[in-house]
Amino acid sequence: MEKLKNMDLYDIISNIIVFILALAFLYPLFWLLTSSFKTSAEIYQMPPTIFPENFHTGNYEKLFENQPAFRWIFNSIFVAGVSSGLSVLFSSLAAYAFAKLKFVGKTFLFIMIIASIMIPKETFIVPLFEIIVDLGWVDTYSSMIFPNLGTGVGTFMLFSFFNDIPDSLRESAKIDGANEFTIFRRLMLPIVAPGIGALFIMNFVTFWNDYLWQLLMARSTEMQTISVGVAGLQQALNPDIGLRIAGAAVAAIPMVIIFLLFQRYFTSGLTAGAVKE
Repeated sequence: MEKLKNMDLYDIISNIIVFILALAFLYPLFWLLTSSFKTSAEIYQMPPTIFPENFHTGNYEKLFENQPAFRWIFNSIFVAGVSSGLSVLFSSLAAYAFAKLKFVGKTFLFIMIIASIMIPKETFIVPLFEIIVDLGWVDTYSSMIFPNLGTGVGTFMLFSFFNDIPDSLRESAKIDGANEFTIFRRLMLPIVAPGIGALFIMNFVTFWNDYLWQLLMARSTEMQTISVGVAGLQQALNPDIGLRIAGAAVAAIPMVIIFLLFQRYFTSGLTAGAVKE
């Protein structure tokens, strides 16, 4: 009985700590959203106000009327969405091959993929830029999508999911006459869906925030993503802090929506394998 009371006390304390930490992590987002409806003078006001004294929508009006913000948002969603979807597809194909198939050089190739995780993108950004220039892809969607398709992190992450699936399932499907692609698409993918959902979210956030590469590739205003466009506002309209905050809020909202849509897969994907039978 005393042990149960101690467990209840432990759960209460843990929940309180988690709740406090959640508030601490959510406060910057809350401040960003509320400040986007303040005037620049109120944002600089001391002591600061938590909620806007006067609900001001002028920041968003200037953002969408004077800047191609809708085009920036579309570019970001398109680049991050297509990059994430194709990256997950290629990562799952590679992970399945390394986990379930037998071929020459399998171990060596897998070690090379793991090693690539330790190499930051900035180290090969110059040769990658030269390749994009030679292909004539500068200022196109291709230049912002194709370099993101092969990720060692995604392959390594999904490898553990495929590797945990019993080989007997695959052998049974082959006995029933299913080919390799059918086994992968109809049997394996549904089982590793939590990992795919978690990887999609991670990739989407990473590609959405890939400011440096998108800055190098987007030469025209129409091809800029929201992160690059908002950074341009900071340089061109430096005194207008309200406009910059509104742009940052617009850039943050899609990521929050994506996480809310896929949070079930994200949490289950990250915790998969934590409990072994």
